[in-house]
This record gives sequence, C-alpha cells and structure tokens, in this order.
Amino acid sequence: MAVTEYPKLQEKLWHEKLDNGLEVFILPKPGFTKTYATFSTRFGSIDNRFTTPGGQTIKVPDGIAHFLEHKMFEEPEGDVFSKFASKGASANAYTSFDRTVYLFSATHEVSANLDTLLDFVQNPYFTDENVEKEKGIIVQEIEMYKDNPDWRVYFGLIEALYREHPVSIDIAGTPDSVRSITKEMLYDCYHTFYHPANMTLFVVGGVDPEATMEQVRRDQAGKSFGPGGEIVRLFEQEPEQVRTEKKEINLPVSLPKCLFGFKEQPGEEQDSIRRELASKLMLETVLGASTQLYQQLYDDNLISDNFGHEYNTGPGYSFSIIGGETRDPDELVQRVSQALYDAASGGIPADIFERTRRKKIGGYLRMLNSPEAIASEFTRVRQKGGDLFKLVDIYESLTLEEVNQRVREHAKPEQRAISVVRSGSD
Repeated sequence: MAVTEYPKLQEKLWHEKLDNGLEVFILPKPGFTKTYATFSTRFGSIDNRFTTPGGQTIKVPDGIAHFLEHKMFEEPEGDVFSKFASKGASANAYTSFDRTVYLFSATHEVSANLDTLLDFVQNPYFTDENVEKEKGIIVQEIEMYKDNPDWRVYFGLIEALYREHPVSIDIAGTPDSVRSITKEMLYDCYHTFYHPANMTLFVVGGVDPEATMEQVRRDQAGKSFGPGGEIVRLFEQEPEQVRTEKKEINLPVSLPKCLFGFKEQPGEEQDSIRRELASKLMLETVLGASTQLYQQLYDDNLISDNFGHEYNTGPGYSFSIIGGETRDPDELVQRVSQALYDAASGGIPADIFERTRRKKIGGYLRMLNSPEAIASEFTRVRQKGGDLFKLVDIYESLTLEEVNQRVREHAKPEQRAISVVRSGSD
C-alpha cells in the first residue's frame, strides 16, 4: 500500500490498486467523528453508446445510468437504505453526466457500513417486475421536473448549446426512453461499467487506514468478477456552433430566470484540470461577488444573491453557465456578456487576478476541512486525471496571461446561447 504525503496540507493519502483493478483511496482524519465513503463508477448519462471490453458496440436508452442507480438499492430481502439506517448511517447516490456515485456517512459502525456499501453495489438484483415498477417512478420524476423552473432553465441552456453530444439529454432520460429499458439492458450496462477496474472507492474520516484497506482486500478477494478491459465511449462529432442562440419557455415564476453560457471545444485530457481551474478563476475575476460589475448589477436590481456562474467540462464537452433570477433577462445578458468581451480584449487587471486567486485558494483550503466535500470532489478530480490535493499548487502556478488567454478563447459571441424561463403558461 502506497502512502502519499502532502506536507503543505498536512494530509496523508493511502492508495492501493487491487488485483481486480479496483482503486482504493483512504484519507484518515484523526479527531474527526464522521466518516464518508464513496464508491463510484465512470458511468454517467452521456454514456449511451459504447464499445464493451469484449468488442461489442451497444446503444442504450437515454437515462439508463440513472435508472441503474435507482435499481441498485433494491435487494431480494428489501431496501438497502433500511440496512444502512439500522447501523446509524445515512446513504445516498447520484448520477451525473460522467459518473455514478454511491455513498454513506456514519459516526459509528463504519466497518459494517463499508461492507454494506461494497456488497450492495457489487450484487445487482434486477427482475422484470421490479424494472417495470421502477419505470413508473422515474417517469413520474421526469414529469415533475418539467414544472421545475430551475431545472428547465438549466437544461434549456445545455440543449441550446449542444446539437449532437448527449450532455444535452436530461440525466433521467425521457418518458419514452425510460419505458424502453429492460432488465437485460441493465445487466449489460452493469457488467460493462461496474467492473472493479472501472470503479474507485474513497474513504475519508476517523478511520485506521491499514485496517480499512485490509477489510477491503478481504471483501474483494471473496468475490469473483469477469475480465475487465477498456471501454470506448462513442460520441457524434459536435459542431462548433451552438444549436440555437436562444431558448425560451413560460412557467409560473415570480421573476424570470435567465441562464446563458459559452460553448467551447474541450482541451487536451492531460491538462483538463488546469484548464478547468483557469476557467473558473477567469469567471470569478470578471463576475464574482466582489467585482464592481456584480455590485452595479445588484444596485440596478438586475440580480439577486442567487446570481452565479460555473464551468463544466467532461468527455467531449466544455461550457460555462452564468445567471440567475432577473427582472430583465435581455439587459442582464447584454451587460454581463459585454464585461466578458471587454476582459477578452483589454485583459484582466493584475491586482484583481491576484486577489481572486487568493480567494480561490482560501475556499479550497476551507473545503479540506469537510470530509463530505473531500469525498465529493476527490473522485471527480481523479476521474479527470488530477489529484485533489495538488490543486493548490496549480492555483499558485496559474499566471495572469493564462487566465487572459482563457477569457479570449471562451468569451466568443458566436459560441453563446441563452435560456430563459418567463412568467406565464405554455
């Protein structure tokens, strides 16, 4: 078992890759009472067409990763949530564009709960009956989100940005795609993506790393898995231009909701984390709460405290999302876009860059005090080829010219799309 030390952060990370390919990471936090564990697979909503390690090319219905996540909690003897609850743990799971994560938090009986996490994720139980029952539940969930203005404005923007890439498809799929899912499809996806070689276990909290690693070794040694191998994700070529410049719908909202963003071609995989941090720093320097622009927009009653920005990147996609509630979507988009265009042409002032970088580093260091935040971020960064505990080094090494280059590359009028939810009914 390897141990990586991070003296600057006063952290030690234990790591071992087991014979079956499973990567295990343990971050002990002496003195912490709560432990978090995440068991994640590189299987998300965008993985709807792929070639298996055996060479078979498969196209699956949209939403199947999310459907599979739901079904994993069902066992012949009942619901896994009750098993965690009986041992004082809180369990959950989520599916994103490019991964599915199962997790629990507990203050005691951590070992027993870790066994439960490993066992239920590695023991699927699908029947024709329970799959049919789940379809109705998920279709109802999809229909419910149609009335959620925050969800609609968010995915409305991604739909406006992307023509071909499946990132524009709702993570839960559509009612028709969900109804087409079968037990056999679920098992096909499970055996492809839930092989230990495609998964990562991360444990953080008041645990003994040696004892925890030995527990995982014993657990995995007692299970058999077929051969692993490379999974090839297949995506259609995404054109540079956006799908549509503006998408609007009407829903009963007190104030319009407006999100807009810029689509760009993803960078090289080996520098994706650096590019992501530079992009987030770029957005914060221009649009952050401490900027003059933010204060002017707030004083003019164009934004509220929910105004924000984010940058998303993954296999085949990279885009920003900016906005929130506003009395005037058109004016908000015009003024914020102009600020980005001005930064692209004139550059970001050095003092603002330095102040914002220090703020980002401070936020990162505060995050390391939260086992929950560490557990959430570790595998996300790892999946992109990065190391969560080296992000501070990247932030410190970013230059003003890099961030100026990012805003020049990113803020292009022809790459912008807008999504608005206005008051009214369709």
